[in-house]
Amino acid sequence: MKKPLLMDLEDNVFLEGDVLVVIDRRRLPREIVRLACRDHEAVARAIEEMAVQGAGDIAITAGFGLYLAARAAERSGASRRGEILRKAADRLIATRPTGHHLAALVHKLMGRIGEAGEAAPASEVILASLRRALDAQRRISEETGRHAETLLAAGDRILTHCFAGPALLYMLRFAREGGKEVRVLCTETRPYLQGARLTAWSVSELGIDTTLITDNMAAHCMSRGMVSKVFAAADRVAMDGTVANKVGTLQLAICADHFRIPFYILAYGGPDAKTPRGADIPIEERDPREVLEFRGAPVSGPAVKGYYPAFDLTPPELVTGIVTARGLELRKR
Repeated sequence: MKKPLLMDLEDNVFLEGDVLVVIDRRRLPREIVRLACRDHEAVARAIEEMAVQGAGDIAITAGFGLYLAARAAERSGASRRGEILRKAADRLIATRPTGHHLAALVHKLMGRIGEAGEAAPASEVILASLRRALDAQRRISEETGRHAETLLAAGDRILTHCFAGPALLYMLRFAREGGKEVRVLCTETRPYLQGARLTAWSVSELGIDTTLITDNMAAHCMSRGMVSKVFAAADRVAMDGTVANKVGTLQLAICADHFRIPFYILAYGGPDAKTPRGADIPIEERDPREVLEFRGAPVSGPAVKGYYPAFDLTPPELVTGIVTARGLELRKR
């Protein structure tokens, strides 16, 4: 069985000397384009401009941005290392405010630097921590997928939204290895088409029957019995069970509830202990031009306004269960 490019992050975000190479996810699957990020600002722009997608992957990439800032400070012999790293950390954290993984990892790296003091260069401390984080991310993704696979039955018709990350791919791989033949429907996920370009492509590379639908077809497909389970990911889960994920997740949850279809969240490491309620989660609003254009070409009239909240909030009563690396938390139905 072929391993999809996006199953493990180190295959598409990696260091070459003091340059961070990012495989541009906006260009997949038609072409593989390498972005060379030579400083933390280039990394921040790559995150903001969606060259990297997926909450966990964005966090690790930001960590490498902090590494580049540390290396630059060390090469220049800067006396204000702490100030330089704090500014770089603030810049990287500001790139995507909704997901908590990025800020949590950058804060952890800054804490490790402080603990090490002068005992080791900051870049070495960051790089060692990132290697451990990559190993942990792979393990968490695999274990989340392993627990999620137990929810599947042979013949299931799975609907997924946006790019639910490697746990989805591990779930499907384990299902196939266990003799469970399933089919997958993927929403295209406008305006960046992550469902079409990333999820559908990756799932099809596993040899699984894959169908792409537009975002507004999901309720119709549910009404026709074409969906037996829904799986989405989460950029953040509050302690009250509210799920922040790619905009469109809420409407899928509402439709699934109406048609009595189980709706599961792949939450990897689980809820954010520092976010008590869904109301505490900031919703990133992106440039309206991303809705008003498609690949740079206008799709409407010059007087038309755009609106693009990148995420929405799904209340816990619409979630059947949350799957993490530790297991399954059942909520309803």
